[in-house]
Amino acid sequence: MTLTCFIRYELDPFQIDAFRDYAGHWGRIIPRCGGHLLGYFLPCEGSNYEAWGLIAFDSLAAYEAYRTRLRADPEGRANFERAQRQRFILREERSFTEVVDGTLGRAALTEGATP
Repeated sequence: MTLTCFIRYELDPFQIDAFRDYAGHWGRIIPRCGGHLLGYFLPCEGSNYEAWGLIAFDSLAAYEAYRTRLRADPEGRANFERAQRQRFILREERSFTEVVDGTLGRAALTEGATP
C-alpha cells in the first residue's frame, strides 16, 4: 500500500461503545468498497476521547474510487447516518501519509535474535 488515510476521531467519552459498534461495521464495509483496513483503535490509557482509523490504498486515485463506492453503499450510508444521529463523534480529521519502506509490520525480535 502506498497511501494510508489516518482518521483521528474526537469522541464523546460516554459513548465509546457506540463508536466500537460503528467501527465494527466498517470492518465489513471498507474492504467491500476497496480499502485495505489496517484497523480502528479505541482509547485505552491516557486520553478517553481520542480514537483512530487507518485505511490504506494503492494510490490517491484508488482512494477517490473507494469514496465513490462508499457513498453508494447502503450499509456505509446507514453507518454514517447513525453516527450523525447519535452524535458520538464530535470531530473527525483526515491525514494522508505514505509508509517508509521496510518499516510497516515489523515483528518484535525475540530475545537472542538478530535484526
